[in-house]
Amino acid sequence: MADSLERPTIVIGVNGEDSAPQTQLQPLLNGIEEEQIPSSVQDIAVRDIVARAYQAALSSRLSVGIAYEDHRYVIHYKNLPEHEPLFDVTIDDAATLRMLGANAARLVKGIPFKKLS
Repeated sequence: MADSLERPTIVIGVNGEDSAPQTQLQPLLNGIEEEQIPSSVQDIAVRDIVARAYQAALSSRLSVGIAYEDHRYVIHYKNLPEHEPLFDVTIDDAATLRMLGANAARLVKGIPFKKLS
């Protein structure tokens, strides 16, 4: 029952050996925070980025998971098929990454997504 006591969050799944520096993720985290949805980082030992995002979504009480690898970011929703993530994008700029974070939070809130540039 420990799960029921944990705060519901969007889970960012990291593969311990491939974790990005906090500065790379900060725009993503800022976008999520702007929409007033909490996030957490969880070690998910899965090499495939799409599978890791799906596992993150399954472990999230909000049903949304994110995974990343270099500049590739995947957002998954637990009700989608495992190999069909909602977003699978390569992002090199902070502004677009911030919008992607906001979109992950907007999925939780059930409101329209921001257009990614």
